[in-house]
Amino acid sequence: MTSRVEHTDVGAYALGLLDEDDRQAFEAHLLGCAPCRAELADLAGVASALDGIGPVEDPRPPSPEPVIDLLRRTKVSDKRTRRGTFVIGLAAAITLVAGGLTIGTQLSGGGAPQVAAQGHGHDMGPAEQFYADGKPIDGKGVDGVTGGLVVESKGWGTHAALKLAGVKGPLECELVSVSKSGERRIMTGWSVPPAGYGVPGSPDPLYMHGGSATPLKDVDHFEVVTSTGKKLLTIQA
Repeated sequence: MTSRVEHTDVGAYALGLLDEDDRQAFEAHLLGCAPCRAELADLAGVASALDGIGPVEDPRPPSPEPVIDLLRRTKVSDKRTRRGTFVIGLAAAITLVAGGLTIGTQLSGGGAPQVAAQGHGHDMGPAEQFYADGKPIDGKGVDGVTGGLVVESKGWGTHAALKLAGVKGPLECELVSVSKSGERRIMTGWSVPPAGYGVPGSPDPLYMHGGSATPLKDVDHFEVVTSTGKKLLTIQA
């Protein structure tokens, strides 16, 4: 775990998904990082909340294991099944933004959550910090939408931090990775409030994390799409 990406492991630490070496390194990092301690405090109760969520929907016979157990079991076994990669994507999609925690639309039965933008003059959250420290890839938008991604390869797939502006709501959106073979994976989902992000009257852009089980080397591009299928932003890998 490098110093540049330590902030992104708050969610994995809170859920007990880090291996022993990374856990110890992150605990050492916590001693000197007030933002991560604050984010970790905000995550209090998330693990217990996930313990109460039933297994994700799947056409195969249901498992009695709660989501948190599926996450841990999948990390240990590293099974290359459809359900396994889905659960890895869910773990990666647990993202921190200003004002709280966003869990992407991979959670079955839930609507897209409201998220908050992060502006200037504040302590940057993990998604904005990762974006600021990285090398953004600018996207090509439509109807005045702008934004980009900072991406990195992880052991479980691809991690990305999104910046999005010039979008008005109400909308429900998803960040999707598209592999070179055409396979599409939802990285995270959110709802855009009527005021929007990065527009007059609501100038702050949206920053948020997303994760895909597709290895970065196999990703062709990323898309921000609405629930109606409209493509707002395309970013080449």
